Amino acid sequence: MNINQLIEIVKNKLHENIVCDKIEVEDKTFLHKSHSSHDKNKFHIKLIITSEYLKKKNKIQSTKEIYKILKEELKNNIHSIQLLIN
Repeated sequence: MNINQLIEIVKNKLHENIVCDKIEVEDKTFLHKSHSSHDKNKFHIKLIITSEYLKKKNKIQSTKEIYKILKEELKNNIHSIQLLIN
């Protein structure tokens, strides 16, 4: 899987499972490329989600919900994830 495929999957899964106005996904993999543990098949992404639904929850609840939705991707394709909920 490449980063563009991963971004599409992440956006689709989140849109299908969470009421949100906007989802942005940024590739931040370059931040890990020099690390000895870097795996070229895993990516670092930044999620910027605009959602009243998630804003009503506390940070831990919203993070758990997102992680549950992206469980397979976190297991297989995502090395690191940053979340920003607006």
